[in-house]
This record gives sequence, structure tokens and C-alpha cells, in this order.
Amino acid sequence: MAAQTNFIDIATIWLHAGKGGDGAVSFHREKFVAAGGPDGGDGGRGGDIIFVADDHLSTLMDFRYKRKYVAPEGGKGGASLCHGKNAENLVIKVPLGTVIKDAESGLVIADLSDHTPVTIAKGGRGGYGNAHFATPTRQIPKFAKPGMPGEDLQVTLELKLIADVGLIGFPNVGKSTLISTISAAKPKIANYHFTTLVPTLGVVSVGEGASFVCADIPGLIEGASEGVGLGHDFLRHVERCRLLLHVVDVSGSECRDPIEDFEKINEELAKFSPVLAERPQIVVGNKCDLATEEQIETFRQYVEGKGLTFVPISAATMQGVKQLPGLVYNRLKDIPQVPVFTPEYKKPEAKKNGRDFTIQRMEAHVWSVDAPWLEYILAGSNVDDYESLQFFQRQLGESGILDALVQKGVEENDTILIGEYQFDYIF
Repeated sequence: MAAQTNFIDIATIWLHAGKGGDGAVSFHREKFVAAGGPDGGDGGRGGDIIFVADDHLSTLMDFRYKRKYVAPEGGKGGASLCHGKNAENLVIKVPLGTVIKDAESGLVIADLSDHTPVTIAKGGRGGYGNAHFATPTRQIPKFAKPGMPGEDLQVTLELKLIADVGLIGFPNVGKSTLISTISAAKPKIANYHFTTLVPTLGVVSVGEGASFVCADIPGLIEGASEGVGLGHDFLRHVERCRLLLHVVDVSGSECRDPIEDFEKINEELAKFSPVLAERPQIVVGNKCDLATEEQIETFRQYVEGKGLTFVPISAATMQGVKQLPGLVYNRLKDIPQVPVFTPEYKKPEAKKNGRDFTIQRMEAHVWSVDAPWLEYILAGSNVDDYESLQFFQRQLGESGILDALVQKGVEENDTILIGEYQFDYIF
């Protein structure tokens, strides 16, 4: 259905923030200077991934065809302490009202209910150049640190329309006709079910400087909360609405009982979200031009018996329609602003010291060390240089890897595999 209407309101994408630039290994070269010191600069910061709401977008259609977003990497450090260029941030535009969730846990990361930019994935820090590692005893360090990887996560985007009022009710009860009469919205109107396939927004003007946004939500039916009909796809758009206009065919023109219809829709709302079921409602009895006085009065007594406001109208003949916007606007004055979804997601805490590792015996005299952080150190080291190798061996000792190897029974001249590198163990 979404493919036919070009209205996409949910999408899952991968985000890869930019890797930091590698630090440089460089030494000062100048005429008449015999022993220039290390002057390798640091790498630049990787690009962040930032989301921002755009009023000109109304669907997540673009994310259906592009699922992976990668921010640029930071520039590499250079000689003469030149700092690598910081990468440009990747800015992704989404419709106003988009909620960003962690795809795995479903927890809310951010709610773009206004135009404040939100950073979702941070770029990696640039690596240190060799100038950082010069000491009185290590005057010519021939190694530098590589840039750190950027944050990498999968997120789900959910568009939840921002509207003050939501029109809900069974198909063909007159919601589209009603929104077309009280606003400039022009939804498709026809005498069959599911005429409206996508939510329709309309601005309702009450007077100078007074207006509200109304959304025509595609028709719900019994079982909508379990995915029956179109309701499951579009119930999320009712969550933002502060006030619900529950439109009911009071005439029973399609051989349905208005009281049963009213209860079934409320039951679906409660199944989908108990909070939504508590949202204020005004019950609009439509098609009064086709109903008898007895039908209208019976439904009125039932609705008002539940403490709700009942408004009889006929959207087709405009009976009672002109008074409706003013009534809704006055009710909205006493209702809090559009709900905003509070962020729940917390980024995983860094592992202890950021230096976790695992050791596995591959075969006799061959050991594999899985330690991604150590591979980054190796990538920036010159293993053919004595001082660089000393620095690397010190990381092995401080991290506890050497002790763990001894406890597992490593022997002299055993082969140690670390990523793409291999070494012989020497006491």
C-alpha cells in the first residue's frame, strides 16, 4: 500500500559516523639542522551524523532507496605539526515529527518535534602524530596513532505527524468530507471504504491569528491494533494529537450500530496505546441529515453519559459544521502542547578501560588474540623500529595480555596472531 501512495512513514537505516584521521609520522627537515625532532601532526576529527527537521518534507520516501549513510573521514595529519582537516558533518533532513529509535532495542534516541539539530552518531577522534610520543629517552618515535572509528548504529525512523487534532473513526463515516469543509485540505472523497490511504493534514482557521492543525487519519477497523486494515500503519500518527475528534455515522447508513462503532474504535486505541485511549475526545455525530431524531438523541445520551461532548453535524450539508472549529479551538486552550517523546536510549558504556580481549588456542603453539583496540595500535606502529616495538610491547604488558598468555600455557617461540599480524613469543 505504501508503495502505491508514495507515503512512507517508517524506515530503518545504518549510520556510520566518520573515522578520525590518522596521526602522521614525520621528522623536522631543515637545512643546517642536523637532528630535527618529530613533527608529525594529529589527524582530524571524523564527521558527525546530524538530523534536522525540514518543513518541506512530509514522508520518509527517500530512506526507502538509500539505507546506508556514511559521514566523511577526518584528514590525515601532516609534517610540521600540521593538523589534519576536520571532516564535514553529514546532515540528514527528515520531516518534522520524526522519531529516531535504536533499531535493536526500540528505545527513543531523539524526537525531532522542532527544528533543533540533533547529533545521533559522533565522529571518531583523530589519531595523535608522533610528536606526541617524544620523551627524553624516546627522541625519534617512528609511530603514530590511527584515528578512532566513528559511532556505528542502526536506527529506525518513525514519522508521527504533528497535529493538534486527529479525526478518527471507521471508514466512510465522513472524515475526509469534514476536513475538506473546515480547512483547505483536499483529500480524495468517494462513497467506498479506505478512500483515504495516507494521513491528510489541514490548517483550520478560527479567526485572525487563531488556528490549529487537523489530521485526517485513514479509517480504522476492528483489529487495527493487530495489523488489520490500514489502522496499524497509521495509528502512530494519532499519538501526537492533543484532541481526538471521533467521527461516527450516527445514521447507521452502512447497517452498523453507531454505539458499537464508537466502542470498537476506542478499544483499538486502548490496545495500541493506553495513554492514547485517555486522550480528550469530542464525539462528532455525522450524517445527521440521514438520521432520525430518535437515532441522534439515543447516541447523544450514550456519549454524554460517558462525560464526553457530543456535536451533531452533517458534513455534506454543512449542518453544525461552522460552529465546530471554534468549539475545538476553545477546548485546545486547556490541553497541553503536542506530546514530545522523551529520549530513552543510552549509548553502551565503554568496556572496562576500553581494553577487553579474548585469547584462543588455535592449535599447538599457535594462539589468537582478539583485541580490536590493539590492532589500531599496531596499525600505527612500525614493528621494524625498536622504540616503536617497545611501545607496543608495553601495551601488551599493561593490558594484561601477556599475563593471560602465560596463564594459558604459552611457550617460548609460540606464534601469537593479532589481526593480520603474527609474532613469536619470546620470554
